[in-house]
Amino acid sequence: MTKINAAKFKEQCLSILDHLDPEGLIITKHGHPVAKIIPIRRECAELIGSLKHKIKIKGSIFSTGIKWNAQS
Repeated sequence: MTKINAAKFKEQCLSILDHLDPEGLIITKHGHPVAKIIPIRRECAELIGSLKHKIKIKGSIFSTGIKWNAQS
């Protein structure tokens, strides 16, 4: 994993974010790690909404379909 000093990260932040490795980046201050930046996995983001119009819900999504009496 790559390490970078906080001052250098501040100077080059946008460029660094554009070229971020999948492993991420550790930001240091005085040689001590203070933060870790990791890229968001795009595969997960692509799943959002991917099943729209492909799943049909029958009945209530808030019920198991089993009736029960809490007093008994």
